[in-house]
Amino acid sequence: MMLLNDHRILFGAALGLFLFLTFYIAIIPAMENQAINQPLPRQAKILTKDERAGKMVYIENGCVGCHTQQVRNVEMDNVFGKRPSIPADYAINRRTDFWRNTANLMGTQRAGPDLTSVGERQPSAEWHLIHLFNPRAAIEASIMPSYEFLFIERDYLQPGDVEVKVPERFLKNKRKKIVATPKALQLVAYLKSLKQTDYTDKSIVPEFLYRQPKKEAGGGGSGGGNLPDGAELFTANCASCHQANGEGVPGAFPPLKGSPVVTGGDLELYVTIIMKGYDPRPEFATMPPVGTNANFTPEDVTAVINHERTSWGNNAKKITLEEVKVIMDKIK
Repeated sequence: MMLLNDHRILFGAALGLFLFLTFYIAIIPAMENQAINQPLPRQAKILTKDERAGKMVYIENGCVGCHTQQVRNVEMDNVFGKRPSIPADYAINRRTDFWRNTANLMGTQRAGPDLTSVGERQPSAEWHLIHLFNPRAAIEASIMPSYEFLFIERDYLQPGDVEVKVPERFLKNKRKKIVATPKALQLVAYLKSLKQTDYTDKSIVPEFLYRQPKKEAGGGGSGGGNLPDGAELFTANCASCHQANGEGVPGAFPPLKGSPVVTGGDLELYVTIIMKGYDPRPEFATMPPVGTNANFTPEDVTAVINHERTSWGNNAKKITLEEVKVIMDKIK
C-alpha cells in the first residue's frame, strides 16, 4: 500500500487526523461553550481599572499560593460564602494578556482564609492596609508574611497621601508616617471588589445551593426570643477588628471591653455606629458601615449589641428588639 510505503504520506495522514480530531473534539466544542457561557443573573460588575491593576498585584505577589477563591459544597465553607461556587461565577473573567490565559485564582491551599467574599466580610480599606503592612497588627496569630514593601515612610505627609495608622509597637521608626503606595491601594481595591453574587432569594435559589439551617430561638446570649446568635454574628462581622476577646488593637481598632459606648445608655449612637460606621477618632482607623454592608436586620443588631454588652466582663442591661426597631426606622 502506498500509505505504508511512503513515509511522507503516512506521517501526513497521521498529522491530518490529529489536527482534525483536535479541532473537532477540543477547539470547536470549547468555542461553542464559550459562546454560551454567561455570567450569573445579577452577577458582580466588571472590575474597574484600579481593581484590575490590583488583581495583577495579587498575582505577582503569589497570594493565590495561600488563599483560595472557591467556596466548596461542604458545611465548613459556609463561613466563606452564602453558597458554593459554580463555573458561572468566573464567567466575567478575561485573559490576563495575550500570552497568559484567564486568571481565575481559584487556588488549591488555604494557609489563609478563602477570599471569595472578603469584600463583604471586611469592607474596611484601612483594615486591609494595616493587615498588609503587618498582619499581626490586625490578627495577632496570623502567619501571613508582611508586605511592607508596598508602603513607604515619610517624615511629613504630602497632598494625596493615604496614611496607614499602624499601631506604634509595629513601627521601626515611630516618628515616620506610613503611606500606602499605588500598588497597595490597587490591591485593596481588588480585595474589596471580591463579593459573591447573592442568591438568598428563595424564589431563585437552585437546588445545589446551601439550605439555610434553622436557628434555635434565644441562642448565643442574644436576649432570648427569636433573635439570631449574637456571638456568631460578632465573630463573622466584628471580631477581625475588635478581636475575639473584645480588646481591639491599640492604635488601630478600639476595644469593646469596658467601652462607654457599649455599656452606656446612648442606644441611638450605638445603633448608628453599627449601621453607618464611625470616624471621629484620629487615634483609630475609620469604621465602615458594617451593619449596612452585611444587611443587618433589627434582630441582628439587637443580638450583636446584647452579646457585646454581656461579654468580656461587660455587665450592661440587655436591650429589646422594639428599642432597636424604633432607632433603625429613625436613622434610615
